[in-house]
Amino acid sequence: MKHAEAMDIEEIRAVVAAVEHAQRNELVEEFVALFRHDAIWTTGHGRRLYGRDEIAAFTRKVLPGAMTDLSVTFEIEHVLFIRPDVAAVKVVQRYTPSDGNPGSPMWVMAKEDGRWLLTACQNTEVLPTC
Repeated sequence: MKHAEAMDIEEIRAVVAAVEHAQRNELVEEFVALFRHDAIWTTGHGRRLYGRDEIAAFTRKVLPGAMTDLSVTFEIEHVLFIRPDVAAVKVVQRYTPSDGNPGSPMWVMAKEDGRWLLTACQNTEVLPTC
């Protein structure tokens, strides 16, 4: 792994940690600030949100109070650099106490002005296999 790529992975890891921190502490504005202005976000239940304003409006409704008696962790499973400034980041999302099904988000991030931002994100619940 090249030095620059290793540094980018650490910066991406910091964004993932910031998402975790913002969600655990119900910090709506900190969460929303991690997105590009024109980002796309698909929630774990399939709701599609276009742009930071729409993501912010949705998050202001659902995040406050959502973490009562819950904790969440995000762990990077894989990073695929599509270009040096664009990465697909596969994340494992776990809630404690668990509802039994972890999340499997895919977050495409873009580096702009030296900062990695969430750009096109899909949250998916992992259902038990048959």
